[in-house]
Amino acid sequence: MRILAFILLSCFLPAAGAWRPTPQPARHIYDSSNDSLLLDSLLRAQTAFDSILRKAGELNLQIIYTQIDRDAQNRPTFTRHTWHLDPKRYFNPASLVKLPVCIAALEKLHRYEAQGVTLETPMATGVAHRCQTPVRQSRRPNPDPDRTASVGNYIRRMLLVSDNDAYNRLYEFVGQRDLHDRLAAWQMPTARITNRFTPGCDSVANRHTNPATFYPAGRPAVAQPPAFNARPLPPPYGRVRVGRGYRAAGNRLIALPFDFTNANHLSLEQVTTLLQGVLFPGTGPELHLAASDRQLLIRYLGLAPHESGYSLYRAKGYYDRYKKYLFYGRQPKAPYPTDDLRSFNIVGLSYGYVADCAYFAEPSTGTEFMLSAVLYVNRDGILNDGRYEYESVGWPFLRDLGLMIYQLEKKRNKPNPPDLSEFHP
Repeated sequence: MRILAFILLSCFLPAAGAWRPTPQPARHIYDSSNDSLLLDSLLRAQTAFDSILRKAGELNLQIIYTQIDRDAQNRPTFTRHTWHLDPKRYFNPASLVKLPVCIAALEKLHRYEAQGVTLETPMATGVAHRCQTPVRQSRRPNPDPDRTASVGNYIRRMLLVSDNDAYNRLYEFVGQRDLHDRLAAWQMPTARITNRFTPGCDSVANRHTNPATFYPAGRPAVAQPPAFNARPLPPPYGRVRVGRGYRAAGNRLIALPFDFTNANHLSLEQVTTLLQGVLFPGTGPELHLAASDRQLLIRYLGLAPHESGYSLYRAKGYYDRYKKYLFYGRQPKAPYPTDDLRSFNIVGLSYGYVADCAYFAEPSTGTEFMLSAVLYVNRDGILNDGRYEYESVGWPFLRDLGLMIYQLEKKRNKPNPPDLSEFHP
């Protein structure tokens, strides 16, 4: 009998090295008492959203819809409607962090104005620590100014096509400590921007940032030394683990949740507030931006890659809806409803998280609103395997959500029609 019991027990024990699924953490319970009744009713009226709403907790769905009304002087007021918004429910912000990095880089660049440094001044990046790579400057002017390494070009690349290398260069230029000082000044104490978008760079390597040299008038004249963040901030909400497994180097399957504890952290509300502050000065955090800085951000937040005239993005792969998830769903041939509808936005796409934070403006009809949303589309719970439901769930939902709010806003009565000429393409 003892031998039989041993044999039976052995049948139910996993073999050495076999897959051992890790139990999922307890399901997160939302406090729906803070949900907007308007937004809730709009969502539930769409039968196409039924399957999404039933799994809202699993999908980590969070939405912010901001109505904008103008007074007789065209000054805006904002009414936010939120659904399942929870800043303590982690999601990976991915490229959403590029907006605060652009702003911080523009603010920092003003320190060098007296030395002749501008947005277009050539910039070289050096190496001072492991996990760093250089960008050198030629002694001869680049015949294609779009290919010159400069703060202005890095910002254009980030906003037009969400370029990761450009993000790394401005993360390094600003420095991790300065980034967190700016986030604190913007009243965002829980935000963390701690990592480059470079595989294999650990937390210590990311605290070290590269030296940089600017070349006004073609000569190396302004040097910024390497920096080290000696006072890293703790994770805002403790340890963060997601999923039931992940793929590691060599495509090995690790049967443990993926650890985001030291990853970047930026809540949906924080990125929405920053975008509002850029578009509507004085209504969000105090940003030390010149009028030209703001115009640069607005222009490239709203332009499609092709129409920007930027030489790097004339290839067919960079179609007009390349990073316009809300309303367009990343469909290459999605039609514009009018010639002047614009989405001024920043997106995130990583590890199954898909997000878009946008301001929509249509001057011909006086339609304007802000809309931000994130959801997690990873049915099998395995991270870093490239198998996510972006095309079947994520982008279609964001497309339909944007279209629903747009149709509502076109019909909404506004006592003072807005002057949106500033946002005309």
